[in-house]
Amino acid sequence: MIDPVNNFKIPEEWIARTGLPREELEKKVASGMIVVLSDGSVLKRGYTTGTTASAAAKAAVLSLKKTIDSVSVPTPVGLRAYLEVSESSPGRAVVKKILNDHESDITRGLEFVGEAREAEGIKIFGGKGIGIVRRDGLQVPRGQPAINPKPMEQIRASVQEAVEELGLRGAEVTISIPEGERIGRETLNSRIGVEGGISVLGSTGFVEPWNDHLGETKGDLIRGTDRVVLTTGRIGMRFSHMLFPDYTVVMVGSRISEGLEYASGDIIICGLPGLVLKWGNPEMLEGSGYATVVEMLEKAPEHERLKEAFEMAVEKGKGARIVVIDRDGSVLMDSKSGLN
Repeated sequence: MIDPVNNFKIPEEWIARTGLPREELEKKVASGMIVVLSDGSVLKRGYTTGTTASAAAKAAVLSLKKTIDSVSVPTPVGLRAYLEVSESSPGRAVVKKILNDHESDITRGLEFVGEAREAEGIKIFGGKGIGIVRRDGLQVPRGQPAINPKPMEQIRASVQEAVEELGLRGAEVTISIPEGERIGRETLNSRIGVEGGISVLGSTGFVEPWNDHLGETKGDLIRGTDRVVLTTGRIGMRFSHMLFPDYTVVMVGSRISEGLEYASGDIIICGLPGLVLKWGNPEMLEGSGYATVVEMLEKAPEHERLKEAFEMAVEKGKGARIVVIDRDGSVLMDSKSGLN
């Protein structure tokens, strides 16, 4: 049985421990909405802000000509997401971000509002509650709504589906998050240069669950191999499989140190600079004048703090190979060869 979100083959013993009928479990796993843990317990994934925004946008367009109470949208991993529409009137729809088993997801339950009108082509706008990018170095240009490229593609694809279903010329959609500005103040957005709301994110369309036991499960995966890559996120996971095909790749997020405690043998730490270098030196940006590691890399690639943070990561790795990659998979730093 394969988890379609991360392509992880679930061990048969884990499946047996769930106590669920196999057919029922297969259906739930295939939907992408659950994660099976090593003790047989099951955690619920959620949908990202990108998926929720896509649903609100599509529902708003559909509501121009029909009554809508639920909507299906594509996700970046190829699965369909199904969300309820809590409010609908001609040209307007509200979708709530569903609950999930991620203990620190402060966006659970937020309302996303889509407002649409027929237009030529497809245009997407960020409304109230979606932050505005005020600094360079992020995936979105300065001055634009903080909707990352992958979820923007997802939103456009969802609106395109609605346009084709209704036979429209196109649609102009504004997405807003009424409580976004308040929630944004509880995030790190202001520190990285996003002001006035939250960011619309999501590389897979799904929010991974997290609790203490899930950490134990990842520990089981790491302990079970003597050739492991500890990676920080989806991009790191994708390229780690390509860069190190003979290794078991385990996503540990920012919990690199925890992953190292479980690991033995041939260990590689691979990921984007923001997490790997800040793990090496959490204070590398303090007083530097840069909001993010990416901004520092783009504007001052020879900055001494980049080298220092990398050297500190190598030291903390205690013999692990440290590999820093960019978003297209190019290797920026490698402890086998140094800074590229």
